Amino acid sequence: MLYQRSSQLFAEAEKVIPGGVNSPVRAFKGVGGTPIFAKSAKGAYVYDEDGNRYIDYINSWGPMILGHAFQPVVDAVIEKTKLGTSFGMPTELETKIADLAVSMVPNIDKIRFVSSGTEACMSAIRLARGFTKKDKIIKFAGCYHGHSDSFLIQAGSGASTFGTPNSPGVTQGTAKDTLLANYNNIENVKSLFESNKNEIAAIIIEPVAGNMGCIPPKEGFLEDLRQVCDINNALLIFDEVMTGFRLAKGGAQELFSVEADIVCFGKVIGGGLPVGAFAARNEIMNYLSPLGPVYQAGTLSGNPLAMAAGFAMLQSLNDDKNVFNRLENKTAYLHKGIQDVLSKNSIDFTINRVGSMISVHFDKNPVYDFNTAKNGDNDTFKKFFHGLLKEGVYIAPSAYETWFITDALTYEDLDFTIQAIDKVSKQL
Repeated sequence: MLYQRSSQLFAEAEKVIPGGVNSPVRAFKGVGGTPIFAKSAKGAYVYDEDGNRYIDYINSWGPMILGHAFQPVVDAVIEKTKLGTSFGMPTELETKIADLAVSMVPNIDKIRFVSSGTEACMSAIRLARGFTKKDKIIKFAGCYHGHSDSFLIQAGSGASTFGTPNSPGVTQGTAKDTLLANYNNIENVKSLFESNKNEIAAIIIEPVAGNMGCIPPKEGFLEDLRQVCDINNALLIFDEVMTGFRLAKGGAQELFSVEADIVCFGKVIGGGLPVGAFAARNEIMNYLSPLGPVYQAGTLSGNPLAMAAGFAMLQSLNDDKNVFNRLENKTAYLHKGIQDVLSKNSIDFTINRVGSMISVHFDKNPVYDFNTAKNGDNDTFKKFFHGLLKEGVYIAPSAYETWFITDALTYEDLDFTIQAIDKVSKQL
């Protein structure tokens, strides 16, 4: 494949955009080489500036659950654009999508829309602190909740050590209120509560991790977190920016039958436009301004174009009774195909899968947290990534990102992908 136009565009972008990209993972730093510049996309395919077509397993990092340029979303955005793109005033559509979301997701009474998943998680933490009147939070190493200061923290030397910032610009004062735990380790969480009695406002977690590859919760782990929060009068926050409206109509809460106190959404809820949201039961949400003392605002919150896209997407998912079964079946088919060809070619690997999220870890041992995810063979992954790219299959340019399956994928696309992996694995 030729990447001449992409290479030229990247060189031009580097002159005026830091690193040539507006989000770091796009720069291909984790895999080497020059990033591919997208020109268009339709269904399961994305086309680059050089005219190459790829079967897409990024899907804009999740929202294209029904495929790129999904016609109901496109039509809704076009029609709404004709009426104005932003008002800074309430619109009827905001209430319609709120009603729909609340009807689809268990255990929420009210929802507030924002402009990104980062903003949703940041606001959820502020709300949890205001509601509980406590300052500290627990997050899990390897879970990503956006680039708000509270979340850019890495683990210290001990399980109960205060976090230290791993990005310049994050202060020690902010870092001291974020405690780090290991994913899938309930004893670690309990020890943090023991050593920080009556100080922890909330636990925030990706119920299925997607930023250290796809990592599912161990059986009983989410239930144990729920119990620990109840015992310690802390809130449980599910960051469902990836899993919400993807793993089930009601997201991870429905899939695992575990109720969170606050739920954060993004990706799918915007149908590809910039949207986030956070939701909870009445007593928590009523702490938000203008009803309560916790302030949160945004000029573009509830933007009519984003609301139109999101309403069309959620309505399609709500009306299609078989969509999540189809996604599950397609992902299981891909899982088996990859497993067969990697085994046949004597490659050490582990595949993790939940619903329509899947990832390949180049390590034969189980991957259940960030430390085990880091044991994967990154050199092998780099060769795997670039090999698939040459074959016309586009996966995330990082060993620490999940793949997202779209319903637009056909079984012919899946077979093509499996054959490409077979071809590439012979060279690993």
